[in-house]
Amino acid sequence: MAKARTLVGLDVHAAKVVAAILDSETGELRFQRLGGASEPVARLCGSLAGPVKASYEAGPTGYGLARALDAAGVECVVAAPGKIPRGASDKVKTDRRDAEHLVRLLLAGKLHPVRVPGPAEEALRDLVRAREDVRQDLMRARHRLSKLLLRHEVRFDGRAWTERHRAWLARVELSQAPAQATFVDYLGAVEALVHRKAELERQIAALIPTSPWAREVGRLRCLRGVDTLTAVGLCSEIGDFERFAKAGQLMSYLGLVPSESSTGDSRRLGSITRSGSRHARRLLVEAAWHYRNQPRVGREIERRQQGQPAAAVAIAWSAQRRLHRTWTRMRSRNKRPTVTTVAVARELAGFCWAIARIE
Repeated sequence: MAKARTLVGLDVHAAKVVAAILDSETGELRFQRLGGASEPVARLCGSLAGPVKASYEAGPTGYGLARALDAAGVECVVAAPGKIPRGASDKVKTDRRDAEHLVRLLLAGKLHPVRVPGPAEEALRDLVRAREDVRQDLMRARHRLSKLLLRHEVRFDGRAWTERHRAWLARVELSQAPAQATFVDYLGAVEALVHRKAELERQIAALIPTSPWAREVGRLRCLRGVDTLTAVGLCSEIGDFERFAKAGQLMSYLGLVPSESSTGDSRRLGSITRSGSRHARRLLVEAAWHYRNQPRVGREIERRQQGQPAAAVAIAWSAQRRLHRTWTRMRSRNKRPTVTTVAVARELAGFCWAIARIE
């Protein structure tokens, strides 16, 4: 796109948008307040002297405004909030100042854009995140139920949340009526969440063949510890694997690289940065636990690899051998299992990058 004549910084809220409009030739700056809908903002930007370039911070309002601006022929930069430079002594925050700060950073080229997903990608990602929310709610509901029984010294001899455990729960009766009512309510919440989670998983599986990530999901499933839900979760959070030129960029994007505090001749590495998607990071860490076992291709992995490119199968086997060596080496150095698993998850992210980019 040609050099922008007009730059627009948008401070976007649910009910209003404050626009800072800067003429790059004259330096004139003016402000305008609009409603929260995307269409009036797109009309305003489209009516300005072009070329026009606009920007706003990524947030809960989503990407509808970016798509509306793109349809109006306006280049839009959706800025990563965590990478917007802010002065340490700047203690005054207003909507006008935020919009002006954005437009001046846009003029200086200091904004880091985030990737804007397509409508189909965003819809499937919402469904995946809904399933993740239900999974967390189910875990909390189960904890509440188990702690209630523990306070009343009611214990189950065996593994929790199996069919045998559920049959045992159906026969539990507490001595006090209020406690029994609480138990019935907690048990009903668990059962309802189990059904909700199963229904969401069914819908996700049904949408995969027609989704934008059908090819990537099939190839990621070749990896040990990565089945359908893990693969589609990684794809929905990462989006386009091609935008990462190196595997290390994906590792950094997912917050799996060490933090660093270096000055002069000293270099100090800390814990991982934990930036990016918490959901994708959790999926990789869960998958990394599978690599503590000896490399082997069982019937389930063999089934998942059927019909996939030979290069994907070869990468999956290389991942098993390398990641198991990493796990064994770090455990022999008395590294904690959690530290070892995160290190394996970081390398697993590199294998996901490689296998998803196969032509």
